[in-house]
Amino acid sequence: MEKFEELHKQYDLMIHKVIHSLHIYKNKHEYYQTGLIALWEAHENFDPEKGAFPAYAYSFVRGRILSQLTSENRNEEKSIFKEADFFEIIEDEKGNDGLAQELLYSYCEDLTENQRKWVLYTCMHMLTVSEIAEVENVSISAVKKWRKGAKERLKGLLEVK
Repeated sequence: MEKFEELHKQYDLMIHKVIHSLHIYKNKHEYYQTGLIALWEAHENFDPEKGAFPAYAYSFVRGRILSQLTSENRNEEKSIFKEADFFEIIEDEKGNDGLAQELLYSYCEDLTENQRKWVLYTCMHMLTVSEIAEVENVSISAVKKWRKGAKERLKGLLEVK
């Protein structure tokens, strides 16, 4: 154990350098612990006939920290909503906005389907042009055309009434 404590002191800066070089800024302490465990395993598995220990320790520690990063990124991706699912949930949560939505629909009767989408996304969900384009999987210029057409038609409807 005393030998590992000496090893720990000797390679402490190396572990910090690996964490810094991988641009890890969250959970540094956890990654440091992973680095220490990897250093211990490298010490246990080291074969002097195959090369120098510092190079082996560096690559072993870096590889273990990278593996943990990859694993945590995969887990994080699984736990985050996909955008389409997120917007479906938003619609479900807004069930009490039925009256406002009906009123909005009454003004949108003479609009095309895409123009209606722009009005609903803008007024009900407060999305920007780029967010609408992303949700609908179209270009930003297409959404701007929807907006322009909807504004012109709505302006004409409101002037008549």
